[in-house]
Amino acid sequence: MSAVIRKIIHTAAAPAAIGPYSQAVVVDRTMYISGQLGMDVASGQLVAGGVQAQAKQALINMGEILKAAGCGYENVFKSNFPARAAYQVSALPRGGLVEIEAVAVLGPITDAS
Repeated sequence: MSAVIRKIIHTAAAPAAIGPYSQAVVVDRTMYISGQLGMDVASGQLVAGGVQAQAKQALINMGEILKAAGCGYENVFKSNFPARAAYQVSALPRGGLVEIEAVAVLGPITDAS
């Protein structure tokens, strides 16, 4: 049986992990992106403007991680949506209002019929 390749993805263009985890991990052609907060990479602080501004910044941060792996938002799917994970926590790190995670597939995607 051949070994499955695992690669840690890290970019300075997105905030560093706030704990013992990676920004993302690629296993074979699947990338698991850790939950992203609405933090500004330059200041290390949450962006002002509430949940909408933090959600936008979290998606920008996720885009930088996707780019570091050589892909983009289209690898997270625009249609035929993936399974969903939803959870509630008592509090997010640093008082964040939103956290967004994703699973992406690297390379071209063709839907089976």
